[in-house]
Amino acid sequence: MGTEIEVPPFFLCPISLQIMRDPVAISTGITYDRDNIERWIFSGEKNSCPVTKLPLTDTDLTPNHTLRRLIQSWCTLNASHGVELIPTPKPPVDKSRISRLISQASNSPHMQLTCLAELRRIASESASNRRILESSGAVDFIAALVLSGSGSSSDCYEEEVEPKKSIDEEALSVLYQLKISESNLKNVVTRENGAFIEALTRILQRRNNYESQAFALDLMNSTLHVADPPELISMKAELFIELVQILGDQISSKATKTVLKMLIHLCSSGRNRVKAVEAGGVGAVIDLLLDCSDKRICEMMLVVLDQLCGCAEGRAELLKHGAGMAVVSKKILRISHLGSEMAVRIMHNVSKYSATAIVVQEMVQLGVVAKLSLLLQIDCEVNTKEKARKIIKMHARAWSNSPCAPKYLVASFQS
Repeated sequence: MGTEIEVPPFFLCPISLQIMRDPVAISTGITYDRDNIERWIFSGEKNSCPVTKLPLTDTDLTPNHTLRRLIQSWCTLNASHGVELIPTPKPPVDKSRISRLISQASNSPHMQLTCLAELRRIASESASNRRILESSGAVDFIAALVLSGSGSSSDCYEEEVEPKKSIDEEALSVLYQLKISESNLKNVVTRENGAFIEALTRILQRRNNYESQAFALDLMNSTLHVADPPELISMKAELFIELVQILGDQISSKATKTVLKMLIHLCSSGRNRVKAVEAGGVGAVIDLLLDCSDKRICEMMLVVLDQLCGCAEGRAELLKHGAGMAVVSKKILRISHLGSEMAVRIMHNVSKYSATAIVVQEMVQLGVVAKLSLLLQIDCEVNTKEKARKIIKMHARAWSNSPCAPKYLVASFQS
């Protein structure tokens, strides 16, 4: 747009200060661009008019056709100056249509798949449709179908359409498409008292539909971030078994990162660390670390391994694995400051709580002592350097006669 063109101020959305493409009025009479005011209202945190600060009596949005036509005409007149033409927006879905679909599916179970497929199509059309679906009570209905655990599909699809989805899998795909707000997701999790997470775990266990697994994993990750601490602590062992299995299957880089994020979030609790260890988490992470070249994934795996080594069971599994100590040692000074910090933290936990004579000797043979000594001489994080110093001080006597340990440095730490 040329700098000489002055945009009429009433063409601008009060929220974004950009030309409105789909102007709508709210209950206070102020007009906004649909996308901006929907995000404002349906964030679940604001129930007032951005301009007047008055509370909204309802969340209905009324299209301002007169203003839209004026804006379109102005854009057409100034197109030669580089003003972008604004097409007539497709109207969003009517709430009554959503209500009819939900009612139809509720009263006719054999029509549930058909109705869910239609809801998914509506959600895929626009962000406005997704917000209307969410505000129309569709989330509760769809979540209930996910919870139903129905693994059978109705006969409403033609035989040639493949693959057929079960009702809970189709419902899950609609929930994924909706990208529901944190407030609505939290309501589902809280109301169902853990049953929703169990339902997602059940879908993960099927392994017959990669798309449904991906949707369940993504939604599970979002769910864990809105769950309360007591809910996180009470996670069942089956969830950890599935997460570790997905790590081992190496389905995709995205799936690996999602699982690692979930484990990092879950394993802040000591109880969950033990569950993850018992599910084989330590071995799975070590096996992945051996061949991993992705910097971010390596960092995340070391964070998980550090958490798991915060319990005795985790340290025992690390030491039992043939490549455990070696792969952690290898990552020191190889990835990033964060990677080195996590690797040194793991070594510190092992040195402090699980250091048998064999383990102490293995640390020398693997070059751990040499790397720790180098850390003390280079520019690195203060906490990392301090932990390296503590490790050397703890075992300076045992390493004093080793040809692999720097004599001058080990001697300086002997009491």
